[in-house]
Amino acid sequence: MRRGTMQTMPVTLAPAIAGRLKRNGDGLVAAVVQDAGSGAVLMQAWMDDEALARTLATREATYWSRSRQELWVKGATSGHTQHVRSVRLDCDGDTVLLVVDQLGGACHTGDATCFDADLLLGDDA
Repeated sequence: MRRGTMQTMPVTLAPAIAGRLKRNGDGLVAAVVQDAGSGAVLMQAWMDDEALARTLATREATYWSRSRQELWVKGATSGHTQHVRSVRLDCDGDTVLLVVDQLGGACHTGDATCFDADLLLGDDA
């Protein structure tokens, strides 16, 4: 297991799921996170096989930090947790969708969503 803040034994992803994943060159799949109540897209993160396996086993959103090169559980330090209600794999196998109950802000800035800063195109109506 990669060492970081998580000091527990590795969790293995079921072979049937692992075989369906199409990972990028770093062995990661994109994870899009949606709020269960509002339907808002909260954030995008990355998962390796262990992060996905931990998420499925615990219902605590667990991701792979590319900058820190370690697993992290959303909210472990901020308290802004994500309880995972469902996880879906897209048709290509390269993205997972997590539907969560978000407690606190989803963005690392503390904002409710990572997608409220810059509107590049919107309805004029």
